[in-house]
Formats: sequence, structure tokens, C-alpha cells
Amino acid sequence: MLSQDYPVTLACELLDCPRSSYYHQPEQPDDTELEVAIRAVVAEWPTYGYRRVTAQLRRQEWTVNHKRVQRLMRSMDIQAKTKRKKRRTTKSEHDFPRYPNLVQDLEIVRPEQVWVSDITYVRLLNDFVYLAVIMDVFARGIRGWHLGRGLDHTLTLTALQRALAKHPAPEIHHSDQGVQYAATAYTQVLQDVNVQISMADVGAAWQNGYAERLIRTIKEEEVDLSEYLDYNDAYRQLGRFLDDVYMHKRIHSSLGYLTPTEFEEQWRKEQALALELN
Repeated sequence: MLSQDYPVTLACELLDCPRSSYYHQPEQPDDTELEVAIRAVVAEWPTYGYRRVTAQLRRQEWTVNHKRVQRLMRSMDIQAKTKRKKRRTTKSEHDFPRYPNLVQDLEIVRPEQVWVSDITYVRLLNDFVYLAVIMDVFARGIRGWHLGRGLDHTLTLTALQRALAKHPAPEIHHSDQGVQYAATAYTQVLQDVNVQISMADVGAAWQNGYAERLIRTIKEEEVDLSEYLDYNDAYRQLGRFLDDVYMHKRIHSSLGYLTPTEFEEQWRKEQALALELN
């Protein structure tokens, strides 16, 4: 110890350090309330990592940084939970026309510029049903969805019709090359409203990455954490997640930790203000 060889006063003078600093013992912050708040966030959002937990806490008016949250989550042995299952929903062997990928390397800067679509299966107590979703890439907003009992083209067609009934048609519709999206009944609806059709290459799931990530979110944050008794139960619970939780409560790191609804509203306000100033 330095104090055993040199007087404390002399050492502090040499180091230009107040003697009180030598004796000061910093108080450790009481993290009890913050730990309770973290557990509450993780209980509601089991797949959130420390960064999104931090953002959610800030929305709840906590003044906290992500390093502190990360440290506490580690000490509490809390990790984002994931559970993955796979079931094939894409059938690319068909004779319908194929379309080129129009969105690869495309800069997406506004709503309704690009919609993406995908399908996933949902396990019931004694059966399977299938969910088709359509998302606007810019705002990550759900534009349409449908839960069907089978994988024929009416599954995706119903989701598309619902989306077009509530929102302006997109400039581009992007999907994989599954028969549900290539079928004439589906592509004709898009062509009738002057939408360009874009498809990922066969076997290139990453080319439909936005939709893949949406499906992963739905699976991890709703489907894999729920038990559905039957079709009606699944329809009700999935509808609550997609229309309420996902759109109005779930924050997205890609949107600056806003919800899709908040992000799109903010963008439209900024556009309106820019028009007024011009």
C-alpha cells in the first residue's frame, strides 16, 4: 500500500489529489427498482435484447444507459429467448410466370414504395393453419394479413385484398416464387392496380429478408409463446398481436426505437412541414 511507505498527505500533494478523495468510498447504486422494471419489460417482451430493453425503459421515463442494463441482465441471468420450428410453406415448382427481383439494392425512402409478403404455419392443439402477411418495408407496418386453413392461393389473395382495401397500392410487391404469389389470380390483382411484381430467386430466402424477419418476429414473440386451441382462438390472438401489439406497442431498432405507427406518423408530419416551408 502507498500509505505504508509515504504519508497520505504527501502522496496526495504529489498526485495533486484532494486527501478526501483517498478516503472516499463510492456508494453503489441501489438497482432493486430497476431490476424489477427490467423483469417486467422482459416478461412482456421475452425476445428483447439489452438494447431494446433499454429503449423500452427510456419510454417509461427511466434514465438509464444500455451498459447498465446489459450488466444487470447478465447478473440476473436474463437472455433473449428464442424457439424455432420449421415447416415448409413455399412451393416453387409451378408453371406460372416468374418475375425479376426489383428491390435488391433499392433505396426505400417512403411508405407504399415496397410491400413484402410471406407465409408461415401456426400450430394448433391438433392441427395446423397458415398465416399470410404483407408488410410495408419503409415503416415496417403490417398492411394486411389472413389466417387460412390451407396453403392454396386464396390465403395470400385474401391478405392482399385486405391490404389494398385499407391502403394505397404499393409501387412494388415483393415475395418469394411460391405458387401462392405466382398464381394468375394473385398477380392479376396487382397488375390491375399498376403494381410492379418482384420476386426473390428460388432458394434465395435472403432476397426476401424483410418478410423473413417479420415472420421470425411473429413466430418468436407470439406463435412460439402461445397455445392455440383452435382456428378461432388463433385468429383472435394473432389479430391482437398483429393489429395492436406489433403496430402500436412493439418498438423497432431500425425505426429509431419507435413503433411502426409512431414512425409513419412522424414521417408524415415531417413531410407536411417540409411542404409548408416550401
